[in-house]
Amino acid sequence: MTGGVLEGTVRRGLRMWRGIPYAAAPVGELRFRAPAAVTPWAGVRDASEFGPIAPQDRNGQFRVRTNAPMSEDCLTLNVIAPAEPGERMPVMVFVHGGAYSVGSAREIHKQGEGLVRSGGVIFVNFNYRLGALGYLDFSSFSTRSHRFDNNLGLRDQVAALEWVRDNIAAFGGDPANVTLFGESAGGNAVTTIMTVPRAGGLFARAIAQSAPPNAIYPSEITAGWAREYVELLSAAIDNTSTESTSPEDAGQLLMTAPVDQLVAATTKMQLRAPDETPGTIALAPVIDGEFVPERPLDAFKAGRAHRVPLIIGTNDREGSLFRGRLDILATTPPRIRAIFAKTRKRSRKAVKAQYPGLPAPRPAADFAGDYSFWYPSVKVAERHARFAPVYFYRFDIAPRLLRWAGLDATHGLELFALFDRMDGLFGRGIGAAGGRAAFKRAGVRMQRHWLSFARTGEVGSDWPRYTAKKRRTLIIDRTDRVEEDPRRARRVAWQEFVPHI
Repeated sequence: MTGGVLEGTVRRGLRMWRGIPYAAAPVGELRFRAPAAVTPWAGVRDASEFGPIAPQDRNGQFRVRTNAPMSEDCLTLNVIAPAEPGERMPVMVFVHGGAYSVGSAREIHKQGEGLVRSGGVIFVNFNYRLGALGYLDFSSFSTRSHRFDNNLGLRDQVAALEWVRDNIAAFGGDPANVTLFGESAGGNAVTTIMTVPRAGGLFARAIAQSAPPNAIYPSEITAGWAREYVELLSAAIDNTSTESTSPEDAGQLLMTAPVDQLVAATTKMQLRAPDETPGTIALAPVIDGEFVPERPLDAFKAGRAHRVPLIIGTNDREGSLFRGRLDILATTPPRIRAIFAKTRKRSRKAVKAQYPGLPAPRPAADFAGDYSFWYPSVKVAERHARFAPVYFYRFDIAPRLLRWAGLDATHGLELFALFDRMDGLFGRGIGAAGGRAAFKRAGVRMQRHWLSFARTGEVGSDWPRYTAKKRRTLIIDRTDRVEEDPRRARRVAWQEFVPHI
């Protein structure tokens, strides 16, 4: 343990430690730098309260429903263990989602408590840098006097895993039995970290829920986004242009800008990106040739990803959530045309046939969800299955109210099952019209699979391995079932449509 003693809390059979620093505060000269070691403390440190969350826009494109304090000094984690933990217990480390621009380790009330109570595991979650502070690549502005590191949020995540390796035994956890799991952007973190050389040996298994595995871009693209961002920031702060400004001046602007201005410029960029570069998100890891040596999908294909067992899957209708202010996917006619322009003409007809009525809103949402989440996840699964056990799932169950609303089993819904959220105010609301009890039962079964996997690497005899030949997939529904190559025609059409994936 870094420094002295941590004083946590005990509640309802659980021991909790919150707000533990896993890296130095990334402030001052450490802004836009890779995470540094924690400064040791002496004596007893109060670990009863969550740390501040990463700076984010409470009223931006993704509204943040929290009044939690924000600070650049946000690199803290939380640990939950049974009140009387055993020795060398399995550890589950969760990476939150939020499009790499919002979210925190405290956004889901009581997150992880159910897993610890029913599964005898140690649960860890953490904050990492978001937005421009964590996911824009300003390395092109580095000079001899000041360096801008890239992949900062990703480096934070690896630093949190290194903290777990070095310290979790003190909480009763087994550093050799760590399961890394995450959802949405957190799922992208999982599939990306599986290809980061420095992360080798930090986890024994991985779970990627609703990941967009291909949301990671080469440096020539990310450098352009960095220049565009500096333009937005400069215009907001002093009404000047930095189009021909030196790296020194751009760097000075980034280092001295107030954090609220950095966040505001991030929101502006997010609102523009889906139309300027359809099918991408500007806040994402970068293939830098060093920390991330290559595109993760290429690493999985060549067997260069860490060869650990993997659960991966998506929800039935990932794209239906992304409407209105949340619409960041390729859902509009111009965005869809831009995606089609990147592909071979002869393949477009087959894909269109899988989404009758495209580009009407419902088929457009399904097209966009499949493009960003489902099909790249299929490619990860089939490639990694050549080198390690893979289990693929599709989450289909949804309360009746969500079906009436046209959302169905949309993006993020499985978190309500996995983290026991149906007893909260929102969970009771979406279950009020029916289906709540069946949904909760599906959550119990899902937890059972996740916990078995965390303990042993196995998911149970009722869920066979996924291979490129059989493609057996667990469908989580009112009654679970296994299907062989579900949506085969759609998969084949996508294979021809985007052969680069």
